[in-house]
Amino acid sequence: MVVDDHPMWREGVARDLTEAGFLVVATSGEGRQAIRVAAAARPDVVVLDLQLPDISGVEVVRGLRAALPDVRVLMLSASGEQQSVLDAVKAGATGYLVKSTAPAEFLDAVRRTAAGDPVFTPGLAGLVLGEYRRLAAAGTGPGSGAGPADGAEPGAPRLTERETEVLRLVAKGMSYKQIAQRLGLSHRTVQNHVQNTLGKLQLHNRVELTRYAIERGLDD
Repeated sequence: MVVDDHPMWREGVARDLTEAGFLVVATSGEGRQAIRVAAAARPDVVVLDLQLPDISGVEVVRGLRAALPDVRVLMLSASGEQQSVLDAVKAGATGYLVKSTAPAEFLDAVRRTAAGDPVFTPGLAGLVLGEYRRLAAAGTGPGSGAGPADGAEPGAPRLTERETEVLRLVAKGMSYKQIAQRLGLSHRTVQNHVQNTLGKLQLHNRVELTRYAIERGLDD
């Protein structure tokens, strides 16, 4: 699904996605409408502009995640301002690209978002990881100060040794492909480990998983 208030841009992105083999199930130019339409169309990925005429993209992310907890949201914005990026990710966005991104890079980013990888314009991934580390150090994030992710704290879900190993690499900001190469596993196996871990921890995406891992010091 493509959400942008500029008709030419919206139609152009939808056309590029269709030509690349994606099924565009809906488009919208307004935030509130996008939330309603998404609830009915049930897209796997939403390409969402940050600036919309009625409500902000950040508010749309929250509404989308409330209606469709498993939806993956790729922000596509003219703004690369740090606070905008952090606000979007904290609201539940999976990735964030600036609109100056080349078409081929954009299409690759959509594919990676659909596969569950957090995707950011170069330089922004480090910003997000740095913010998570800052929050963890300050003890302001949920679960801060908790024990290791293998379930040492009472009542915590227990992860397998391999799941914990994958989780450590997720916390370092590595992609599925990089993790697969590091551990000698297939891309699909890494995806399965991440999905199993998300289920055990009752988290929704890799962004939340990364924050969880960093808060437990697994990025060292």
